[in-house]
Amino acid sequence: MSAIGVGQAVILGVVEGVTEFLPVSSTGHLKITEGLMNIPVDDPSVVAFTAVIQVGAIAAVLLYFAKDIGRITRAWGRGLRHRDERHHHDYRFAWWVIYATIPVVIVGLAAKPLIDGPLGSLWVVAGSLIVGSGLMWAADRLGRHRRGENDTTLKDAMFVGSSQILALLFPGFSRSGATMSTGLILGLDRVAATRLSFFLGIPGLTGAGVYELKDAVGAGAGAAVAPLVVGTAVSFAVAYASIAWLLKYIARHSFNVFVFYRIAVGALLFALLATGTLHA
Repeated sequence: MSAIGVGQAVILGVVEGVTEFLPVSSTGHLKITEGLMNIPVDDPSVVAFTAVIQVGAIAAVLLYFAKDIGRITRAWGRGLRHRDERHHHDYRFAWWVIYATIPVVIVGLAAKPLIDGPLGSLWVVAGSLIVGSGLMWAADRLGRHRRGENDTTLKDAMFVGSSQILALLFPGFSRSGATMSTGLILGLDRVAATRLSFFLGIPGLTGAGVYELKDAVGAGAGAAVAPLVVGTAVSFAVAYASIAWLLKYIARHSFNVFVFYRIAVGALLFALLATGTLHA
């Protein structure tokens, strides 16, 4: 935390808020931004800061989908108490979110040394941005786009939830990009795939922020608190606006703009690393 000032926290909060739910890799953009500002991306306190400001973005998605989350939670509670309520889609969906979160939690805990170490290299970010773009382009072109949110199944949730592992192991792949692409491959329409991505991301991202909180607070004292609070608040405000924009955009457009953007960023990052402008 001591490696990050308040001004830098504002910039990182904006980057996190804009990119967390867009399929462009928030982790990749944060690492690139930190590198350009000469912030050591492999510093444990910086890694912790990055995880904690994600909580601001998660708070934004919780607020934006508060009615949906409340409806699903109430249906789950009724189903736990009354067997005849368990046929409702919302009750089953609540369990699907729980089941679909288990694989990414197991991998996240088991592979944490690799994720925080060699897999955090900017070379990995650059490659993942481009490879993930290919998957997104293919999924958008080949997907049937015929199934809506009410047509989702346990299989959909498990495949989409498990695809988060790609982004966990290869920062730059993008959690949103991986989950949305998987949803499209399974035949969901763009809005359904995007909303499912949001719901399945809530437990994992929230857990990561809480898990890293103790390290973020312990890594710096006093002055470290201000950047953390500022970065989290900024990421919340920007993420809320980003979610609203994305849902409106993908209702009428393909994912092509994100594909081209990711390829451009990945190519630029390769060039910056190759010339020594950035260090991996």
